[in-house]
Amino acid sequence: MSDDVKADEAEAASAEKPSTIPADEMARLTDEIVGALKTVFDPEIPADIYELGLIYKVDIDDDRMVNIDMTLTTPNCPSAAELPAQVENAVSGVPGVREAKVNIVWDPPWDPSRMSDEARAVLNMW
Repeated sequence: MSDDVKADEAEAASAEKPSTIPADEMARLTDEIVGALKTVFDPEIPADIYELGLIYKVDIDDDRMVNIDMTLTTPNCPSAAELPAQVENAVSGVPGVREAKVNIVWDPPWDPSRMSDEARAVLNMW
């Protein structure tokens, strides 16, 4: 068996391994992280980043490190320097979270179809 196949099998096994965080604790963490994300607003748009669809992925590791993939409405966003730090601070403040790290991603690019109905209502985009 090649080293690549062994590495692929080990990666698949670790991806399937259930979290050591109890299910009720994971549900609480998830709810509170979403709540924290909803406290961060795009300064140019009167809606929070979660409802705008800027959050692509939230991973909670067994050691309670939270990795967040998010995007911005445009690569030229004037808030590009502030928003990731605001997200990290908001999520790091959730009880039980050890640390939060934001990764800015551009694929897929953001577009208004990613917004929730709540964000559309706030922005009067019906």
